[in-house]
Amino acid sequence: MAAKRSLPPIRRLATAIEHPSTSTSTSGSSSSSSSAALAQGFNLKAKSRKQELGAVRSNWLRHEVQEIFDAPLMETVFRAASVHRMHHDPSRIQLCTLMNIKTGGCLEDCSYCSQSTHHKGTPTKATPLVKLDPVIEEAKKAKANGSTRFCMGAAWRGLEGRERGFERILSMVREVRGMGMEVCTTLGMLTPDQARRLKEAGLSAYNHNLDTSREFYPSVITTRSYEDRLSTLQAVRDAGIKVCSGGILGLGEKDEDRVGLIWEVGRLPEHPESFPVNTLVPIPGTPLEKNDPVPVHAVIRTIATARIVMPKTIIRLAAGRHTFSETEQAMVSREGTHNAIFTGEQMLTTPCSGWDEDKAMLDRWGLRGLRAFEDEEGNKIDAAHVQVENDGSAMLKPEAEKIVGETVSSA
Repeated sequence: MAAKRSLPPIRRLATAIEHPSTSTSTSGSSSSSSSAALAQGFNLKAKSRKQELGAVRSNWLRHEVQEIFDAPLMETVFRAASVHRMHHDPSRIQLCTLMNIKTGGCLEDCSYCSQSTHHKGTPTKATPLVKLDPVIEEAKKAKANGSTRFCMGAAWRGLEGRERGFERILSMVREVRGMGMEVCTTLGMLTPDQARRLKEAGLSAYNHNLDTSREFYPSVITTRSYEDRLSTLQAVRDAGIKVCSGGILGLGEKDEDRVGLIWEVGRLPEHPESFPVNTLVPIPGTPLEKNDPVPVHAVIRTIATARIVMPKTIIRLAAGRHTFSETEQAMVSREGTHNAIFTGEQMLTTPCSGWDEDKAMLDRWGLRGLRAFEDEEGNKIDAAHVQVENDGSAMLKPEAEKIVGETVSSA
C-alpha cells in the first residue's frame, strides 16, 4: 500500500487591506494599487449612477431606454418613483377635461379612430364645428367639477382652408383661458403662423401625439407621416407653446415599439410638457375593433419607463382609463409616477370616468389637486391672459362648489 503523500501546510496570504504597513514588496504595492483603483472605479460608477438618476437629458440611446423597459418591473417602478419624487409631489394630481369641438369627417386613416371617413361602419356621425357658447358652458362645468385644464379636439387633418373656423377656435381659447384654466387644443397639423396665432390667443399647450414608434407607425396611419407630426411639434415649440405628445397602447405594437415611442419623444430638443398615455378603446367599424385589451402591467411599465426618461414631464393617463378597475388604477398610481388624469363625460368619441367617480376615488387615495398655472412648489407659471386667480385652498372633494386649488367664481 503506497504511503500517503503529505500536503504542504496551507499558508494564508495577508492582503494590503489587512496589513497595509507590511505590504512593501513590489507585488504588494501592485496589489494594493489595483485594489484601490478597483474600489475607486466602483465608487465612481455608483456616484455616476446616482448623478444620472433623475437627470434631464435629450441624448438617450435607444438601447438605454430598452434596458430600462426590460428590467424587472418592480425595479423599474421603484426607480421611476424615486425620479418622480425628485421633481414632483406624488400627492398632487391634475384633473383635465377634453371636449370634441368638431366630430367626424376626418380625411386621415388612423386605424384606431372612429372619426375617419375611411372607416364606413363606425357609429360616429360627422358634425360641424361647435359654436362658442357650448364650449364656454362645458368649460364652466369642467371647472366647477375640479378640472384645471380644458382641452379641445377637432377631427380634421389641419387648419388649411378653415380661416373662419380657426378664428372661432381662437375665441374659444381666449374665453377658456380667461376663466383661469389651462387650455390645450388638438387640431391636426399646424403651420408656424397658425401656432403663433394660437400662442397670442393664450393657448397653454398643443397636443399632437406621435402615437407609436417610427417603425410601427405606417401600420397604423398612412395619410400623415411621422415627419409631418414632428414638424408640427417643432412649429408648436418655436411659437412658445407647451408641447403635449404621447401615444396609444394596444395598436398591435410590440414592446420595442413602446420603447421606440418613448425614445423618440425623449430625444426631442426639449422634453414635452406633457406625455399622455392612452390605451386603445376598440370601436366597431375600425380596423382595430378586435384588438385585445392592454394588460395593466404594460401600462405600468410604459409609464415608469417614460418617467425615468423624461423626469420633469407631466404624464397624463388619458383614453381607456375607464376600462381599468379602481384596484388596477391604484396599481398604476400607487408609486406616484404620473401627474394627471382625464375626467368628465367623454374622451372625444370614447367613454370616460365621471367627475364624481374620480373625485371620490382620488379622495379615498388622499390625493390633492394640481392648480392651474402653478407648479408643484406653488410657483405661478405662464399665467398671462388669466383673469381669475387661484386661492389654493381647495382639496379634491366631491362638493361641486370646490374645484382643484381654487374656489368657483360667482361670475
